[in-house]
Amino acid sequence: MSEEIAGVRIPDSALAREATELVREVAPPLLFDHSRRVFLFGALRGREQGLEFDPELLYVGAMFHDLGLTGEFRRTDQRFEIDGADEARRFLHAHGVTGEPADRVWTGIALHTTPEIPLHMAAEIALVTRGVELDVLGIGYRAVTDEQRAAVVAAHPRPDFKNRILAAFTEGIKDRPETTFGNVKADVLEHFVPGFHRGNFVDVIKNSDWPE
Repeated sequence: MSEEIAGVRIPDSALAREATELVREVAPPLLFDHSRRVFLFGALRGREQGLEFDPELLYVGAMFHDLGLTGEFRRTDQRFEIDGADEARRFLHAHGVTGEPADRVWTGIALHTTPEIPLHMAAEIALVTRGVELDVLGIGYRAVTDEQRAAVVAAHPRPDFKNRILAAFTEGIKDRPETTFGNVKADVLEHFVPGFHRGNFVDVIKNSDWPE
């Protein structure tokens, strides 16, 4: 029987169940609960905005969006968002979901820390970002009701979440500091990693090989 939280039905297909178990297996409870909240808040924001979206695709996007912070899927040669996006696309392909729908999920995960741009794209892409923004940054906090918020947090608690998610970000990206150039995760390393030097766009231009 499908689970329902805050009036949002959790997808109960074989694909969704396998996605749930994969993330439950490789991610700590902090990231598992966060990812479920991202789906729920994204779905609630979509409902509030009157958007039509595929719940199963949104669910995979939300559940896989932080896999790049886990030991199982963490790489050091690319942004952590791409780690999760690549794994989501592999997972979907293995389940017969290919082409544009799989690419839509990839894009939603890859862009989830890029402000504004994903909000102008397909609903599933926009709503992964909406869910992340609400759960991590509090953007759209009042766009869902107090009752909806309470129901989501009751099902997936967030004890000391602000400090613990920042610690997870730091741990997941500290070995690839160059991948934070031009994105919000540079703020995390600047705050928590002694000696981190933030890349500067102006310096990159001025120090390029072009003579002028």
